[in-house]
Amino acid sequence: MKIKKNDKVKIIAGKDKGKTGKVLRALPKLDQIIVEGVNVKKRHQKPTQSNQKGQIIDKVMPVHVSNAKKI
Repeated sequence: MKIKKNDKVKIIAGKDKGKTGKVLRALPKLDQIIVEGVNVKKRHQKPTQSNQKGQIIDKVMPVHVSNAKKI
């Protein structure tokens, strides 16, 4: 895998095509990378204690390395 952590990449395929960002984490065993601001999903979180509220969290999900190009 030629893309490493802290590299600048451009997404070349998928719903986030054309977006650019910095690689936050590389997952070489899965051939995936996590890019900041790309492939963001909404996660619903239940309250963990009786006095807490549930909330919706934005979570960055991995993208396959073949869908990104180093710039």
